[in-house]
Amino acid sequence: MHDLAHRLRRLPPSCGPVRLVGVDGHAGSGKSTFAGRLAAALGGAPVLHLDDLATHDELFGWTDRLLGQVITPLGHGGTAHYAPYDWHTRRFGTPRALPHAPVVLIEGVGAGRRAVRPFLARLLWMELPREESWARGRLRDGSEQRDFWDGWVDAEREHFAEDPSRPYADFLVRQLLKGYEVLPGPSGTIGPDHEITHGDEPPAVC
Repeated sequence: MHDLAHRLRRLPPSCGPVRLVGVDGHAGSGKSTFAGRLAAALGGAPVLHLDDLATHDELFGWTDRLLGQVITPLGHGGTAHYAPYDWHTRRFGTPRALPHAPVVLIEGVGAGRRAVRPFLARLLWMELPREESWARGRLRDGSEQRDFWDGWVDAEREHFAEDPSRPYADFLVRQLLKGYEVLPGPSGTIGPDHEITHGDEPPAVC
């Protein structure tokens, strides 16, 4: 983890003075936990959770909020302010500050979408199959979230079919019994304008 943090600090800025790092993966794959540990290894790097920008009606319709409220001010060297969405009251709350820092993490499903990638210094993908990830997420959230998860799975499938992230990941992160394994990602094998049609699952090996 500390080696990865060191490598991220040495990258050139990607958004004004900031090195934006995306942590993407299927829901339930462990993105939030990993991002928290990476932030700690970076000395307390700010973390934006995309769940704070999404809503029940716009599970993946948060691009404009991310660009306007977060990426634009960070790119100008300022502090970003965004209103986190409350999933219980179904409304946006009091604006929260996200300070600029040498490294800022953006964590959530879709953090590596095509509209965001130009601003990222690196994209990390949590390497856990979607069915296993979703099973972990359902277990974590309990039966009261069953209906939400049914809708979420369909929405995530559609999102990654149209706008995959994994093929553009610089690193693949695998959770081990203790710690993480960070492997080179597939981004070096795919050009920026190459169309991906197989979604986010690894291609079959013959």
